[in-house]
Amino acid sequence: MYASARKPYRGISMEGRLATWYAKITRKDLGEIGRLAQELAKDLPRAARVLEVAPGPGFLSVALAKLGPYQITGLDISQSFVQMASEYAKRESVKVHFIHGSASDIPLEEGFFDLVVCRAAFKNFAEPLKALNEMHRVLKPGSRAVVIDLRKDASWDEIVSYVDQLGLRRMSSWMTKMVFKHTLLKRAYTVKQMESLAAASDFKSSEIIRNPVGMEIRLYKPPNATEERLREGDKHEPEKLGLDMERGEARLVT
Repeated sequence: MYASARKPYRGISMEGRLATWYAKITRKDLGEIGRLAQELAKDLPRAARVLEVAPGPGFLSVALAKLGPYQITGLDISQSFVQMASEYAKRESVKVHFIHGSASDIPLEEGFFDLVVCRAAFKNFAEPLKALNEMHRVLKPGSRAVVIDLRKDASWDEIVSYVDQLGLRRMSSWMTKMVFKHTLLKRAYTVKQMESLAAASDFKSSEIIRNPVGMEIRLYKPPNATEERLREGDKHEPEKLGLDMERGEARLVT
Protein backbone atom coordinates (compact mmCIF):
# COMPACT_ATOMS: atom_id res chain seq x y z
CA MET A 1 0.00 0.00 0.00
CA TYR A 2 2.72 2.48 1.00
CA ALA A 3 4.91 1.60 -1.98
CA SER A 4 2.30 2.63 -4.53
CA ALA A 5 1.18 5.83 -2.76
CA ARG A 6 1.80 9.22 -4.27
CA LYS A 7 3.69 11.56 -1.96
CA PRO A 8 1.35 14.23 -0.59
CA TYR A 9 3.46 17.21 -1.66
CA ARG A 10 4.99 18.59 -4.83
CA GLY A 11 8.30 19.56 -3.29
CA ILE A 12 10.25 22.80 -3.58
CA SER A 13 10.67 24.21 -7.07
CA MET A 14 14.43 24.29 -7.60
CA GLU A 15 14.57 27.33 -9.85
CA GLY A 16 16.36 30.66 -9.86
CA ARG A 17 18.11 31.70 -6.66
CA LEU A 18 17.24 28.47 -4.84
CA ALA A 19 18.91 26.43 -7.59
CA THR A 20 21.96 28.69 -7.40
CA TRP A 21 22.16 28.26 -3.59
CA TYR A 22 21.86 24.47 -3.93
CA ALA A 23 24.62 24.37 -6.55
CA LYS A 24 26.90 26.41 -4.26
CA ILE A 25 26.33 24.02 -1.36
CA THR A 26 26.69 20.90 -3.53
CA ARG A 27 29.95 22.15 -5.03
CA LYS A 28 31.51 21.68 -1.58
CA ASP A 29 30.94 17.94 -2.06
CA LEU A 30 32.91 17.62 -5.32
CA GLY A 31 35.48 15.29 -3.72
CA GLU A 32 32.82 12.75 -2.75
CA ILE A 33 31.12 13.18 -6.13
CA GLY A 34 34.43 12.47 -7.88
CA ARG A 35 34.93 9.30 -5.84
CA LEU A 36 31.41 8.17 -6.67
CA ALA A 37 32.03 8.77 -10.38
CA GLN A 38 35.15 6.60 -10.24
CA GLU A 39 33.24 3.83 -8.44
CA LEU A 40 30.43 3.90 -11.01
CA ALA A 41 32.90 3.90 -13.91
CA LYS A 42 34.63 0.70 -12.75
CA ASP A 43 31.99 -1.58 -14.25
CA LEU A 44 31.01 0.51 -17.26
CA PRO A 45 31.80 -0.75 -20.77
CA ARG A 46 33.61 1.56 -23.15
CA ALA A 47 31.23 4.09 -24.71
CA ALA A 48 28.58 3.16 -22.14
CA ARG A 49 25.30 5.04 -22.20
CA VAL A 50 24.51 6.64 -18.85
CA LEU A 51 21.39 8.45 -17.66
CA GLU A 52 21.51 10.60 -14.54
CA VAL A 53 18.03 11.33 -13.21
CA ALA A 54 17.81 14.71 -11.46
CA PRO A 55 21.47 15.72 -11.96
CA GLY A 56 20.93 19.19 -10.52
CA PRO A 57 23.99 21.35 -11.35
CA GLY A 58 25.48 18.42 -13.29
CA PHE A 59 28.53 17.74 -11.13
CA LEU A 60 28.28 13.92 -11.19
CA SER A 61 27.50 13.68 -14.91
CA VAL A 62 30.46 15.90 -15.75
CA ALA A 63 32.76 13.95 -13.40
CA LEU A 64 31.76 10.72 -15.18
CA ALA A 65 32.26 12.30 -18.60
CA LYS A 66 35.86 13.06 -17.68
CA LEU A 67 36.58 9.38 -16.96
CA GLY A 68 35.80 7.84 -20.33
CA PRO A 69 34.13 8.14 -23.74
CA TYR A 70 30.66 7.69 -22.26
CA GLN A 71 27.41 8.93 -23.78
CA ILE A 72 25.81 10.73 -20.84
CA THR A 73 22.33 12.20 -20.58
CA GLY A 74 21.01 14.20 -17.62
CA LEU A 75 17.26 14.62 -17.05
CA ASP A 76 15.98 17.27 -14.63
CA ILE A 77 12.59 18.80 -13.84
CA SER A 78 14.26 22.16 -13.16
CA GLN A 79 14.85 24.40 -16.18
CA SER A 80 17.41 26.32 -14.11
CA PHE A 81 19.41 23.16 -13.47
CA VAL A 82 19.28 22.09 -17.13
CA GLN A 83 20.76 25.43 -18.16
CA MET A 84 23.25 25.48 -15.27
CA ALA A 85 24.45 21.93 -15.91
CA SER A 86 24.78 22.51 -19.67
CA GLU A 87 26.91 25.59 -19.06
CA TYR A 88 29.05 23.72 -16.52
CA ALA A 89 29.71 20.85 -18.97
CA LYS A 90 30.73 23.37 -21.62
CA ARG A 91 33.14 25.10 -19.23
CA GLU A 92 34.66 21.75 -18.30
CA SER A 93 35.02 20.82 -22.01
CA VAL A 94 33.00 17.61 -21.84
CA LYS A 95 29.93 16.49 -23.76
CA VAL A 96 26.85 15.77 -21.65
CA HIS A 97 23.31 16.09 -23.01
CA PHE A 98 21.07 17.72 -20.38
CA ILE A 99 17.32 17.76 -21.02
CA HIS A 100 14.17 18.86 -19.21
CA GLY A 101 11.71 16.21 -18.04
CA SER A 102 10.09 14.29 -15.19
CA ALA A 103 11.50 11.21 -13.47
CA SER A 104 8.05 9.63 -13.49
CA ASP A 105 7.68 10.06 -17.26
CA ILE A 106 11.16 9.87 -18.78
CA PRO A 107 10.96 11.08 -22.41
CA LEU A 108 13.63 8.67 -23.65
CA GLU A 109 13.50 5.37 -25.47
CA GLU A 110 13.22 1.96 -23.86
CA GLY A 111 16.21 -0.30 -23.20
CA PHE A 112 18.89 2.26 -24.12
CA PHE A 113 21.11 2.85 -21.08
CA ASP A 114 23.88 0.77 -19.49
CA LEU A 115 23.51 2.65 -16.21
CA VAL A 116 20.89 4.87 -14.59
CA VAL A 117 21.97 6.81 -11.52
CA CYS A 118 20.06 9.14 -9.20
CA ARG A 119 21.85 10.91 -6.36
CA ALA A 120 20.29 12.95 -3.54
CA ALA A 121 16.96 13.47 -5.32
CA PHE A 122 14.78 10.36 -5.09
CA LYS A 123 13.17 11.41 -1.80
CA ASN A 124 11.71 14.45 -3.60
CA PHE A 125 9.90 12.52 -6.32
CA ALA A 126 6.11 12.80 -6.07
CA GLU A 127 5.61 9.43 -7.79
CA PRO A 128 8.48 7.24 -6.55
CA LEU A 129 7.15 3.92 -7.86
CA LYS A 130 6.61 5.37 -11.33
CA ALA A 131 10.14 6.78 -11.20
CA LEU A 132 11.61 3.34 -10.43
CA ASN A 133 9.57 1.75 -13.21
CA GLU A 134 10.74 4.39 -15.67
CA MET A 135 14.37 3.73 -14.68
CA HIS A 136 13.73 0.05 -15.32
CA ARG A 137 12.15 0.77 -18.70
CA VAL A 138 15.03 2.81 -20.11
CA LEU A 139 17.70 0.38 -18.88
CA LYS A 140 19.17 -2.20 -21.22
CA PRO A 141 18.54 -5.79 -20.09
CA GLY A 142 21.45 -6.95 -17.96
CA SER A 143 22.15 -3.42 -16.68
CA ARG A 144 21.68 -1.63 -13.37
CA ALA A 145 20.32 1.46 -11.67
CA VAL A 146 21.87 3.06 -8.59
CA VAL A 147 19.90 5.34 -6.27
CA ILE A 148 21.82 7.18 -3.55
CA ASP A 149 19.94 9.20 -0.97
CA LEU A 150 19.47 10.22 2.64
CA ARG A 151 18.22 7.73 5.24
CA LYS A 152 15.24 8.82 7.31
CA ASP A 153 16.84 7.38 10.45
CA ALA A 154 20.10 9.31 10.07
CA SER A 155 20.86 10.78 13.50
CA TRP A 156 21.31 14.48 14.22
CA ASP A 157 24.95 13.85 15.16
CA GLU A 158 25.52 12.15 11.79
CA ILE A 159 23.92 15.09 9.97
CA VAL A 160 26.01 17.63 11.88
CA SER A 161 29.21 15.68 11.20
CA TYR A 162 28.40 15.43 7.47
CA VAL A 163 27.60 19.14 7.07
CA ASP A 164 30.61 20.25 9.14
CA GLN A 165 33.01 18.39 6.87
CA LEU A 166 31.73 20.38 3.87
CA GLY A 167 33.60 23.44 5.12
CA LEU A 168 30.70 25.87 4.74
CA ARG A 169 30.57 29.34 6.27
CA ARG A 170 28.73 29.55 9.59
CA MET A 171 25.42 30.84 8.20
CA SER A 172 25.39 28.41 5.25
CA SER A 173 26.28 25.55 7.59
CA TRP A 174 23.40 26.43 9.93
CA MET A 175 20.93 26.79 7.04
CA THR A 176 22.00 23.46 5.56
CA LYS A 177 21.54 21.67 8.89
CA MET A 178 18.06 23.21 9.25
CA VAL A 179 17.12 22.06 5.73
CA PHE A 180 18.22 18.54 6.64
CA LYS A 181 16.30 18.58 9.92
CA HIS A 182 13.05 20.23 8.87
CA THR A 183 12.75 19.25 5.19
CA LEU A 184 15.02 16.51 3.86
CA LEU A 185 14.70 14.03 6.73
CA LYS A 186 10.92 14.33 6.59
CA ARG A 187 10.95 13.36 2.90
CA ALA A 188 13.56 10.62 3.16
CA TYR A 189 12.86 6.88 3.22
CA THR A 190 13.91 4.21 5.65
CA VAL A 191 15.77 1.16 4.34
CA LYS A 192 12.61 -0.93 4.77
CA GLN A 193 10.54 1.58 2.81
CA MET A 194 13.03 1.52 -0.06
CA GLU A 195 13.03 -2.28 -0.01
CA SER A 196 9.23 -2.16 -0.24
CA LEU A 197 9.29 0.28 -3.16
CA ALA A 198 11.85 -1.80 -5.05
CA ALA A 199 9.87 -4.99 -4.46
CA ALA A 200 6.72 -3.35 -5.83
CA SER A 201 8.55 -2.00 -8.87
CA ASP A 202 9.49 -3.74 -12.11
CA PHE A 203 12.93 -4.38 -10.60
CA LYS A 204 11.27 -6.72 -8.03
CA SER A 205 14.20 -6.60 -5.63
CA SER A 206 17.16 -4.50 -4.48
CA GLU A 207 20.47 -4.54 -2.67
CA ILE A 208 20.80 -1.74 -0.13
CA ILE A 209 24.04 -0.57 1.46
CA ARG A 210 23.94 1.87 4.37
CA ASN A 211 26.44 4.73 4.67
CA PRO A 212 26.94 7.41 7.36
CA VAL A 213 23.88 9.55 6.54
CA GLY A 214 22.35 7.72 3.60
CA MET A 215 22.03 4.55 1.62
CA GLU A 216 22.89 3.19 -1.81
CA ILE A 217 20.13 1.21 -3.49
CA ARG A 218 21.32 -1.10 -6.26
CA LEU A 219 18.71 -2.33 -8.73
CA TYR A 220 19.22 -4.81 -11.56
CA LYS A 221 17.35 -5.51 -14.79
CA PRO A 222 17.89 -9.18 -15.75
CA PRO A 223 19.26 -9.94 -19.21
CA ASN A 224 16.79 -11.18 -21.81
CA ALA A 225 17.38 -14.21 -24.03
CA THR A 226 19.22 -12.18 -26.69
CA GLU A 227 21.58 -10.66 -24.14
CA GLU A 228 22.25 -14.10 -22.66
CA ARG A 229 23.18 -15.51 -26.08
CA LEU A 230 25.56 -12.63 -26.73
CA ARG A 231 27.22 -13.05 -23.32
CA GLU A 232 27.62 -16.75 -23.94
CA GLY A 233 29.43 -16.11 -27.21
CA ASP A 234 26.66 -16.59 -29.76
CA LYS A 235 28.28 -16.18 -33.19
CA HIS A 236 25.27 -14.75 -34.99
CA GLU A 237 25.64 -11.29 -36.44
CA PRO A 238 24.05 -8.68 -34.12
CA GLU A 239 21.80 -7.45 -36.93
CA LYS A 240 20.40 -10.97 -37.35
CA LEU A 241 19.28 -10.80 -33.75
CA GLY A 242 17.45 -7.57 -34.46
CA LEU A 243 19.83 -5.31 -32.56
CA ASP A 244 20.79 -1.77 -33.42
CA MET A 245 24.36 -1.58 -32.15
CA GLU A 246 25.23 1.79 -33.67
CA ARG A 247 22.72 4.08 -31.95
CA GLY A 248 24.27 7.17 -30.50
CA GLU A 249 22.56 9.82 -28.43
CA ALA A 250 19.37 8.75 -26.70
CA ARG A 251 16.29 9.52 -28.78
CA LEU A 252 13.50 11.57 -27.28
CA VAL A 253 10.16 9.82 -27.18
CA THR A 254 7.49 12.07 -28.68
